[in-house]
Amino acid sequence: MSWNIIFLVLTLYFCSFVNSSDNFATDSLDASLQDFAFKTLIHRRPHTGALYKAVLPANLSSIEVSIVRLRSKRLWNRGANFSSIHIPSRTMSVPHVKRLAIVYQNLGNWSSHYYVVPGYSLITPVVGFMVFDASNNVSAKSIRKLNLNTTGKPILIHFPNVTLPEGMISKKRCVAFNGNGTFYLSEMSLPGICSSGDQGHFSVAIPVESKQKRRWYLWVVGGFVLGIPGIVLMGYAGMVSVRILKTKKIQVMERQSDEDLILESRWVGSSKMPSAAVTRTQPVLENEGVP
Repeated sequence: MSWNIIFLVLTLYFCSFVNSSDNFATDSLDASLQDFAFKTLIHRRPHTGALYKAVLPANLSSIEVSIVRLRSKRLWNRGANFSSIHIPSRTMSVPHVKRLAIVYQNLGNWSSHYYVVPGYSLITPVVGFMVFDASNNVSAKSIRKLNLNTTGKPILIHFPNVTLPEGMISKKRCVAFNGNGTFYLSEMSLPGICSSGDQGHFSVAIPVESKQKRRWYLWVVGGFVLGIPGIVLMGYAGMVSVRILKTKKIQVMERQSDEDLILESRWVGSSKMPSAAVTRTQPVLENEGVP
C-alpha cells in the first residue's frame, strides 16, 4: 500500500471529527483520486473518447471517479459532454497539448467532510473535474495539470436531483470551490444547472437558519395557532370565576343573616317552637295634639 493511500485513510478518519474544508486535505484527496484514475488507464488499453470508471478501495466506496482521454482537436470542435459536466466547444487547454485527460469526481457522502460553506448546507454531493496533460506516458508519476480557456462560454454542471419545497427554491445557490480553499456563491442560471469558467469542484447549497431565529419563528407560529383558543379559554375561565365568587358571597351573607337573627322559644301544646317578638308601631293620628 502506497503512502498516498495510507495518508488518505488517515485523513478520512480525522475528517469525521474535524469538519473543515482544509486546503491540504482536499489537495491530498485530489492527488489520491487522480492516482487511482490514471492507474485505471494503465491496466487496460484505453480508447480515446471513452469514459472509464476508476476502481477505488472499500473505504472510498461512496466516491465515484472516472477518466477520459481526448485529443485537443476534438475538445475544440465538439467539447466534452461526460458525466454531469458539459465543456463547450471552442475550448482549448492552457498550455496547448496534443492529448489531455479529464478526471471526474463525485464525492458522495464525503462531500461535507471536505467542503464546508459557513451559514449554508450542501444539498447535493460535491462534483468536480480536473484536466491533465496526457500527451506522454500516463504512467508517469508527475502529470502536469492544465487550465482551460472556454473563449467566454460557460461550463455547465448538471444537478438533476435537486428537489426542495417551494419556499426554499429561490434560496438555493451554486457553490464553486477554488483550489486555494475559497468558494464563490452564485444563483442558478437554469433549474438544476450551475455554470463555471474553469475546472474545480461544485455543489448546491441552501442557507441554514440559526437556532435563535428558528426559536423565534416557533414562538410566533405557536402564539398564532394557540392565541385565539387561548383568549377564548381565558375569557370563559374569567366568567366562571366571577360567577363562583358571586355565589360564595351570597352564601356568606345568608349565613350571617341567619346567625344575627335571635328567636325566642315558646311552647305550643307539647312542642317548643321558635317565636319572634312582635313589635307593632303605635298608630299616631295626624290631628293628634291639635286642640
